[in-house]
Amino acid sequence: MSRISRVLPQGQKRILASVLLFLALSLAVPWIIHSRLGGEWPVLTLQVWWPGWMAVCVLMLLLYYLADGLRLYFTLRVLKQRVPLTSLLPLVFLNLLVSNLTPMATGGGIAQVWYLRRHGVHMGTATAATTLRTLQSVLLIFLPVPLLIIWLNPLAGTGFGETLEVTLALVAGVYLLFFYILFRHVRWVIATLELLLRLPAHFNWISTTRLGYWRFKIRREMIRFVTAMNLFLRGDPIYIMLSLAFTAVFLLTLFSFPALILVGLGQGIDYFETLGLTSMTTFVMYFAPTPGAAGVAEGALGTLFSDRVSASNLVLMILLWRFLTIHQGMLIGVPVTLHILLRGHANAKRQ
Repeated sequence: MSRISRVLPQGQKRILASVLLFLALSLAVPWIIHSRLGGEWPVLTLQVWWPGWMAVCVLMLLLYYLADGLRLYFTLRVLKQRVPLTSLLPLVFLNLLVSNLTPMATGGGIAQVWYLRRHGVHMGTATAATTLRTLQSVLLIFLPVPLLIIWLNPLAGTGFGETLEVTLALVAGVYLLFFYILFRHVRWVIATLELLLRLPAHFNWISTTRLGYWRFKIRREMIRFVTAMNLFLRGDPIYIMLSLAFTAVFLLTLFSFPALILVGLGQGIDYFETLGLTSMTTFVMYFAPTPGAAGVAEGALGTLFSDRVSASNLVLMILLWRFLTIHQGMLIGVPVTLHILLRGHANAKRQ
């Protein structure tokens, strides 16, 4: 307990800084977009408050959260891990909160592995499950984006557009190369981790015994990771198809929110075009260095929709889109995360 009390103040400062940066960027970019486009500050139009529109919105949110939990549930079933779905649904909100308070969502993966370990899943297997879940989303987003850029041509005729396309292509290539090395050349990953581990041992920051312990643990968990990956490729086809199907449902629901919002604002839309532009926005968000892609997400969506949506509706669409898909889940994630932490602390005290 004393160790936690020493670390907590510093952790609180980091969390507070991430929250403030997240809020500042989330509000600043819509303000900048509005200032550049001009016009009066908009007021929510009547359609947004129609019971029918709000009912559809609630149903989409329920499907969004449920599909997010089910895609991990069936990925775990492929790996022969039985974690009840009721235990995985809190993980949806824990992940939404933590991943959006850390750059490039790095904390989300750690939080998911930590949570799954508490439910009896080994670290290597939990890491494989969360990696596979992410990879399924990445492939379903990355593969169609080059075709969408050609079809929609959202930034045609601009130097910025050409630069952006080349940059995204290079970054996406590096991203996929990382996953390829992780799956096909895991020994390189183990060697790199052990090399990094030798640095603190060289400066006598950790003992030789501790170095040996961590080397053993890294090798053991990486072997479990590779075993889980191979198990997925040879797993039950039904569970594999269900994990892919619910990943597709999750992404389709996520990408449909801007279309739903524009309908509520009385804006005429081309649903498939809106779907394509939103998927391109999500593609950009994967490489955003800010917490929860704050600022980058709003800027990308605003840029891609600026010629298709009126100025007042564009700002509202951005704010409502981020609230429904991110901010609301984070708000739910606060009490859920506190409950998980307090329950874990109570269990530890009983033991």
